[in-house]
Formats: sequence, structure tokens, C-alpha cells
Amino acid sequence: MREHVADESVDLIYLDPPFNSNANYNVLFRERSGEESPAQIKAFTDTWEWTQETERAYELDIIASPRTPVEVKEMVAAFRQFVGRNAMMAYLVMMAPRLVELRRVLKPTGSIYLHCDPTASHYLKLLMDSVFGVKNFKNEIVWKRTSAHSDSKALGRTHDIILLYAQDRSKFSWNIQYQPYDQDYIKSHYRHKTEKGRLYRTDNLTATGLSGGGYEYEWNGVTRVWRAPRRTMERWQREGRIHYTRNGIAEYVRYLDEMPGMRLQDVWTDLPPINSQAKERLGYPTQKPQALLERIIQASSKEGDVVLDPFCGCGSAVAAAEKLGRRWIGIDVTHLAVALIKNRLKTAFSLEPRLHYQVVGEPLDVGSARALWEMDPYQFQFWAISLLEAQPRERRKRGADRGIDGLLYFIDGPRRSPQKVVVQVKGGRVSSPHVRDLRGVVEREKAALGLFITLEEPTREMRREASGGGLFHSVLWNRDYPKIQIRSIADLLEGRGFEMPPRPSAYQPAQRVHRSLGEQGMMMEAAMPYADGA
Repeated sequence: MREHVADESVDLIYLDPPFNSNANYNVLFRERSGEESPAQIKAFTDTWEWTQETERAYELDIIASPRTPVEVKEMVAAFRQFVGRNAMMAYLVMMAPRLVELRRVLKPTGSIYLHCDPTASHYLKLLMDSVFGVKNFKNEIVWKRTSAHSDSKALGRTHDIILLYAQDRSKFSWNIQYQPYDQDYIKSHYRHKTEKGRLYRTDNLTATGLSGGGYEYEWNGVTRVWRAPRRTMERWQREGRIHYTRNGIAEYVRYLDEMPGMRLQDVWTDLPPINSQAKERLGYPTQKPQALLERIIQASSKEGDVVLDPFCGCGSAVAAAEKLGRRWIGIDVTHLAVALIKNRLKTAFSLEPRLHYQVVGEPLDVGSARALWEMDPYQFQFWAISLLEAQPRERRKRGADRGIDGLLYFIDGPRRSPQKVVVQVKGGRVSSPHVRDLRGVVEREKAALGLFITLEEPTREMRREASGGGLFHSVLWNRDYPKIQIRSIADLLEGRGFEMPPRPSAYQPAQRVHRSLGEQGMMMEAAMPYADGA
């Protein structure tokens, strides 16, 4: 954010950071049948502990940092004295400097929504008070995220907390939102029904006692001081807007189907979570329903505004912002999440990176790809596999991938059955034995193809070894494909991809949305150091 997001440039911030839940979260992918498989790759670990690195962050990024306001330093120091040096304190040390940075980029008219759960919400509220000021607290929103939850020795935990703060209480943007009436309210207030079945309620039309006065005349044989002049009453009569009591007194008719609903309250029970059958389900852990993000974005921004999600995960806030005509910035530290968001933008909005939006921090050339590999081989592997939209393969322990870094499937054969494609990624030195090993994996897995991605340029011996792997004949496309193929990162970045039949994406497709395209924001990915020329 310090490098790419200017001061006071963002209209709305939504963040759904890890909750300190002491759990691992996994991404689900589709099996060959199209059904979801068990969790196959770890997306992130929401587990915190106090370490020497945490101690250093506490001292340098908070206490000694000139960027940290005095109020925040005092609050975090008080937390340390009260909470102690433990997992919760490590979590708060992670959050504090990020919240300070988010305040810097938020416009005076902006708002920030912090999504959390009761495990840490009380600590985060105090921290938000110190960052944004107690006077700028607006709401503690309770979102009912599930209908029931079995907790053996506690009440069922069924809600999350969303803390809403303004940058400046006197200037923040707000658009009135409505939520549907609940059934009890409808039954008690809309008790009348027309012959066509329209429910309605009635309001008093007399003006007796009102400070503004009214209009005295006879209507339907009843003389009263009415709230509207005779001409208006005549129009309402023609429009079927007047109901008469047994005493002949006119009342105004309000139809239920014309009412916007109840003004939005701070308890949201009408936005169900994403279940296993939801069209928008992507299989990403902690995915929030897009309707939740749409409500937040509509309440606190307008078309053309900039929405920022600094923990964007699978991109629900990004997708909601794009659908509603906002510009957006999404930040995540894993290439796995970025690949999922790119796929979501493509399937839902037909958006392509570079053409419609910019990805900052993702390798653009061999130099920056090598920098990523040197920093984190696993993130390099995720990124390389994402170039094929392949399904990553979980490493349950280091090195235990059985020669498979990723998988693809396509439909072929006389029975139109799924055909497996094995993907291997290598970032260091490579030689012909690596290709020979891939041939063995393809035979063991009974795969149709084996794809080898290498950071270094493949040798002549490697290409010769690959050419000896034979051909796969596609019945559906009546074409032969090399069974073992090699491409370098340079090949893939320059558009020289693998030869294979068309195949579906490994990721769940996002629900498609039709909207005219406008200027987009950028999606940032912060795990990547820049190499020269990147």
C-alpha cells in the first residue's frame, strides 16, 4: 500500500482478515466428475504465535515507528500488559500497523468495514478506536452467518461481527439501504388485502393536532381537517389510494409491494452464507456471499468510487465492486488466491489481466519469476501452475508430491471420459532425468499427458527424452498430441503454451454477470519482490 496507494485515495475499505481462529484453511477443487473433492491445497494458516519476529515487529513497526500515532502505541502497549505475549497479542501486532496504513489511504468521506468474529472483535474494536477515533465509530453489525452450530460446551456460535468506522463522522458518505420486512411485521402491519391479493396498510389522513395545520372540508360525508387538499384527495381516490373505515373516515393506502422495506438495521439475518449448492461457491475457505459485499458497497460508496480489500482472498469484494460499477484494488499475499480471482473476473465479467486491469507483484518476465522462486519455491510453483489454470496438488509434507505439482483434466475418448494431465514445475537446475521421472509418473498415473514447466531453458537431451514419450491420440479432436511436453517460463510468458485438447478450468466458475465495462482498478499481490526489469 505504501508504494502503490496514495494518501486519501480510497472511498471504501472492506477487510476480512484472518480471525485468529487457530485453524488451517484449504481450497477445494473439482474432481473429474465435477463434484468437489476433499481439501487439496492449503490456502492459508490462521494460526498465530509470539516469536522473536513478532517482538521485533512490536518494537520497530509500532512502538518505535514515527508512522504510528501515539494513541495506537499506548493501546498496543496496554494490550501487551493485559493480554501478554501470546497468540492473540501476535495477531494484534500484525493488525495494528495495517490499520494505521488503511487510515492513511482512506478519504475524509470514506468508511471502513472490519469483518471479524467474537474471538477478537472486542480487542479489534479498541484498536480501531485508537486508530480512527472513538467519535468515528458508527456501528457494530451482527451478521448471522449460519442457522445453527453445534458447540458442545457453549451456545452455538452463529454470527460474525462487522465494525463500521468513518474516517470523519461529519463527512462520511452514506446511502440509505433497506432490508426486507420480516414476516411478523408484515402480519401485524399489513393486515388488509385487495381483491387481487395485494397486501396493504392504512395511515391516518386527518390533520387535527398537527403543528402545520391542514385543510378543512367535507369528504365522503365527513367533515375533518385533512392532511391533503381536496384536489389531492380526488387523485388518490382515482388511484385507489383511499380506504374507508366503518365510520366513513378516509385513510391512505400503502401497498406492501411498493415499499422499499425496513431501513437497514445493525443485525443482518437476511443474507445467508454460501452453501454447497450456491452458484457463486468457489470452494475458497471463508468465502463471503457477494450479496453481503454488495450491501456494504451500496451503503458507503457510489459508482466510480474506489473500493479496497487488503485481504481479498477469492475476491468477493472485488467482484461485487466490479458488478456495481466501482473501481477496485485487491491485495493478497498468495498466488493461489490471485489465480482464483483472475479466473473469477474472467468467467464472471470477461476481464483479462493487462487488458482490463493490472496485477502488481506477479512475475512479468523470467527475472521476476526467478526472484519469486528464490524467495518462496512454493509460491513460485502456485504461480507457474496458475498460468495453465491447473489444480495445485497438496504437499502433505515436504517433498511428498509423488511427482505431481498440478493436475488438469479434459474430456476425450470414445466414451467422452475424463483424461488426466500431470504437471510438474522445476525452478532450479534441470536435466534429462527429470523428464524421465515425469514419463514414469505419467505411466503410473495412467495420464494422457505430462507437462513439464521449467524456469531454466530445457537442454537438448531433455527435449530428446520428451520426444521419446510418444503421442496421445485425441478421438474427439482427431489429432495427435506429444505425450510429454516441456515449456520454459519464458515460453509461457510469451504465449507459447502446451499442446492439448480444450479443457475446463480447475477452479469453480464464478456466476456470470452482465455489465458494461468501465475503467478498472488494479489487483495487487504483495508476496513478490521486484527483480531488475520487473
